[in-house]
Amino acid sequence: MDRQLRIIIKPVLFLLTVILLTGCGGGFSNFITTDKDRLKDGNEEFRFVSYNIPNLHYIEDYMKFDEVNPWRLPDEFEIRDGLRAIKQSGGKVTRIYTPSVRKMGESEKIIRHVLGPGNFNEEAFLALDKVLQIANEEGIRIIFPMLDNWWWWGGPKEYAAFRGKEAKEFWTDTLLISDFKKTVNFIINRRNRYTGVLYRDDKALLGWETGNELQCPYSWCAEIAKYIKSLDKNHLVIQNSAVSSLPEEQIKDPNIDVVSTHYYTKGDIAIKFIKANKALSKGKKPYYVGEFGFQPTNEISAVIDTVIKDSVSGIMLWSMRTHNREGGFYFHAPDRGGIVYRWPGFESGNFFDEKNVEKIVREKAYQINNSPIPALPAPDTPKMLPIETPYKISWQGSTGAASYSIERREDGAIESTLLTRDITDAVWPYKPQFSDTSVAIGKSYFYKIKAKNGTGESDWSDEIGPVKVNYKMLIDEMENDSKMASKGGEIEFINIEQLVQAKEDRNRLTGKKGSFIVYRIPGPVQSVKVDFFLLTEGAGIELYGSEDNSEFKLLDISKELYVPEKNEYKLFTGATYKCGDLSSRYRYIKILFGEGVQICRMETAYKENNSK
Repeated sequence: MDRQLRIIIKPVLFLLTVILLTGCGGGFSNFITTDKDRLKDGNEEFRFVSYNIPNLHYIEDYMKFDEVNPWRLPDEFEIRDGLRAIKQSGGKVTRIYTPSVRKMGESEKIIRHVLGPGNFNEEAFLALDKVLQIANEEGIRIIFPMLDNWWWWGGPKEYAAFRGKEAKEFWTDTLLISDFKKTVNFIINRRNRYTGVLYRDDKALLGWETGNELQCPYSWCAEIAKYIKSLDKNHLVIQNSAVSSLPEEQIKDPNIDVVSTHYYTKGDIAIKFIKANKALSKGKKPYYVGEFGFQPTNEISAVIDTVIKDSVSGIMLWSMRTHNREGGFYFHAPDRGGIVYRWPGFESGNFFDEKNVEKIVREKAYQINNSPIPALPAPDTPKMLPIETPYKISWQGSTGAASYSIERREDGAIESTLLTRDITDAVWPYKPQFSDTSVAIGKSYFYKIKAKNGTGESDWSDEIGPVKVNYKMLIDEMENDSKMASKGGEIEFINIEQLVQAKEDRNRLTGKKGSFIVYRIPGPVQSVKVDFFLLTEGAGIELYGSEDNSEFKLLDISKELYVPEKNEYKLFTGATYKCGDLSSRYRYIKILFGEGVQICRMETAYKENNSK
């Protein structure tokens, strides 16, 4: 290329890059605006049927057994998975949750967005930057509430505590209102570190909600709405009501552009309120249902039909969770905030009719826009995660994948062997998805995976390996007694009870003190590992070994405790008891219960009888 031409082209390319990153807000042509009671995207009406994804920018569900802090930030894989799930389900928008606020006395290891008046956590806001970057790339709009009424993530109580005041003062105290305005100002005027775009200029944002289900004097909402308008002329200000009927003052407030309500009632009751609210806002302001759920499938369908028929702007089901970067999906127990959906729906969600609900929501997401329903895209290639042992295999799932196939190739061989054709990643949250029990000691293997749905299949992933097999393994997840040789005393399998405190582990075994379970191991035992929860201080178990199931000897163990950081979940302390380097003569392992114990997993490594 001519040197003079290069001198001209390089500044032009740089200028184009700057314009793309900072001048036009990414992949959208327009900000969302209003025309009387309609939302508009340019000249087109903007209507939607979609889902909330509260965890898109901040994860409250990291319930891995040995993790002591359930809060963490999402990575790009998890954010993109969530937004692609919305896109594949026909949604055009999702609503995330509020910024989190530091609680008094909690561990600094728990990451929060707001650390004090005007003091913000850059790492936490980087995750929100990434959400907006990917929202532009995937074509999904974001609704962002500024404040949570409730105590879970931190809100009025925490802002007040920074100043040594009571939560009720938050709504009227001028200093506390000023502190909150610092948060609003910081967010609206933040420059995205990935795109260079100011939040106030980012078209991926549909609008700002003053807060989530606020129970406060309207004077506070009016002041905050006016303040948001003074900072941001591009985005809509949304008032989310904590009551079922829209207050007249929201309709009249010139600084409120859009009104919204939430419903977790019977379908016919929700429909009655939705119709009344639409009539009240008709010709004045757009109205949408920001959250709804906890209803049978037929009622969910009827509520959405009402939204479509009565020209309500949109509705969002509560709520969707994304894939976990360590494999499987995040989950959220019903008694911590309701039913959650995992795209595209799985048999393991039958207790809330997950697959049928998601099918209906997708159909109606296109119906509300008078659009034909397209076929789902074939899933992208999943990523096999590093494998330390063939008995614990996980992968990063593909958005929209219904199932997976896994193949194994022995080191030195050309052909691969199909191990499973239709396994899902939506069964065991926070645990490995697959265990290869057909391996041979002394051999090494490579593994690969592909994803499938009703449309097609992905390519095979890259192979992971070689994985050397040094032992066989018996694993019991405490789903039932099928892997036990015998049991005694009073024991009970539990799954729903105390699910939150037990980190959403759906299969646990508890027993009265002195109760026991015994395993017959197929070969000489090398090591034993038991994971369990301690419900009371000083609780524990004892491990015994036997050659012939008659005389048991107490095993020496190492103990590791996982004491949760102070949090609102009231999580049980986890414990792992291990014993290794056994004499290889034991063929039976007994677990003796102490009081206040819930066992959730047992692993025994063993040699084959002819192994040395």
